[in-house]
Amino acid sequence: MTWHFALVIEPAASDSSQTVFADTFTVIDPAAPALSVGELSTQRGDGIFESVGVVDGHPQEVDAHLDRLAHSAKICDLPAPHREQWRQAVTTAAEHTPRRGEGVIKLILSRGVEHGPAPTAWVTSGSAPDFALARAHGVRVVTLDRGYGLDVPSRAPWLLLGAKTLSYAVNMAALREAKRRGADDAIFVTSDGFVLEAPTASLVLRVDGRFVTPAPNGGILHGTTQLSLFEHLEAQGLHTAYEVVPVSLMAEADAAWLLSSVRLAAPITSIDGKDVPVDRELTASINEYLLSPRD
Repeated sequence: MTWHFALVIEPAASDSSQTVFADTFTVIDPAAPALSVGELSTQRGDGIFESVGVVDGHPQEVDAHLDRLAHSAKICDLPAPHREQWRQAVTTAAEHTPRRGEGVIKLILSRGVEHGPAPTAWVTSGSAPDFALARAHGVRVVTLDRGYGLDVPSRAPWLLLGAKTLSYAVNMAALREAKRRGADDAIFVTSDGFVLEAPTASLVLRVDGRFVTPAPNGGILHGTTQLSLFEHLEAQGLHTAYEVVPVSLMAEADAAWLLSSVRLAAPITSIDGKDVPVDRELTASINEYLLSPRD
């Protein structure tokens, strides 16, 4: 992914009465060095982020992404983001995404320089990767043990399992392992046999006419795209559910998808080598909806 635009934010206090924030943004060259060697985002992965999909210059689901950014900040003991400041940063960055087609805006909030006075915050934007093949032809997935039981996040909140942090080494290792096993992606499962999520996506199963996603506990990141899809399906009178999903339920699904803000809906064609039916007509309809302007 190539970034075409970047700006650094001077973070405002979340309770600031300021309403216009252009003077807190510094535009920088996205290809030039910008971070201190003492920056904790690079030293320790100590920070949080969001990736906002953009369609024809329109940033998608901004409120949901800002909600999740604030949620992650709270879990990680980072200063609460000023919502309007970040919204204006998104608007500014969106002006530098393709007028036609898909783009992506990334929001990053780091703890800053070690022993420094303030967090570091920046926003980047650019063109999105081309996921047309994944949307049309689907992805093969394997299940990978996440290494903990379903109750661990509630017993050990310091593991930050419900936050979208910059510490993505495990997620990237899982994707490499999936490819070593001849698949395109992975689905994390708990050591006691329950389904979590993919390294960079939410999971939705269709079982007996119901659209089911793992309940956002057990360290699952609540997916913004999945939330939007469920609202869309419910508006059509379809049944959606958040459930504790045993691994065995995946074998009962007559369709399944991975959902994320940039890839959108990719149908799953096989799980651990076992074929999964693909509803191509519904998948196309879902992606048509996800590519429509959504606030």
